[in-house]
Amino acid sequence: MNGFFCYFFQSTGYALKKSMRNLSCSFFFFSFLITTAQYCHPGTTLEGIFKIKSSQFSSIPYPYLREADVMWSKRVWRVIDMREKINHTLYFPVEPIPSRVSFMQMVMNSLTCNATEYQVTPYDVIDDEFTTRLTREEVIEKAFTKEEISFENDLGEIESKTVDNPFDFSSVKRLRIKEDWFFDNQRSVFDVRIIGVCPVVEKFDEMGEYKGEQPLVWLYFPELRMPMSITSIFNPRNDASTITYDHLFMKRIFSSYIFKESNVYDRKINSYKKGLDLLLESKRIENVLFNYEQDLWEY
Repeated sequence: MNGFFCYFFQSTGYALKKSMRNLSCSFFFFSFLITTAQYCHPGTTLEGIFKIKSSQFSSIPYPYLREADVMWSKRVWRVIDMREKINHTLYFPVEPIPSRVSFMQMVMNSLTCNATEYQVTPYDVIDDEFTTRLTREEVIEKAFTKEEISFENDLGEIESKTVDNPFDFSSVKRLRIKEDWFFDNQRSVFDVRIIGVCPVVEKFDEMGEYKGEQPLVWLYFPELRMPMSITSIFNPRNDASTITYDHLFMKRIFSSYIFKESNVYDRKINSYKKGLDLLLESKRIENVLFNYEQDLWEY
């Protein structure tokens, strides 16, 4: 009797092991087929290790704010120099690639596109109060340079005509931003909101000598957030995590310096400070904003 049970359990264990072995082989076989079908399906080409889904990004919503909630506010104007390493995400790529475009390329696409939901209204740089709107034709006239070229016609005569040179995106190396720092009494937080963005174009003469900078247009930042929220940018920390221009500005992932604060004379810092004193004055205003927040609390 004992021998029968021993033989029964041995036979059952052997059959169970064989079944598990067959099941494992079948599992790995079907896994191989699924993987092969994923990567080797006819007509399927993956630019990476997985298929990137074209998802619609959404902008980060503003917290609700009333006029009565703003206990204190300060307006400052900043310059973002895109030649700084931390700001390279805004400047590159100089030439557009399928996955990314530079900030200025995104702006020009928004100014000239036909989709109403992605259009951005440009404003003249005569002031930064968004008072004078510009048409698409006026923006193109300001952005595109004209050049007179000479050529020989079919009769052998020399003729000349004026052509429009395409806009040089690499000529925009600085951005001016206008923002308000404020204390929200309802949420008890010290916050900031960007009001406008202004690209600044470098100008050169016919000999290639630098002539100075010229503001292009003022753009209302809340309106610009829609095209920014659907334009992905390079994430230097993680290729698998996609971020947008809207995240970059809302999370303050950029370096800048103050060139003007709200004052009774409506003057910039460079009108009363020069050289090193200009940088020290800019840093002093930064410290005033920082210390105001720290002085609100008792530790």
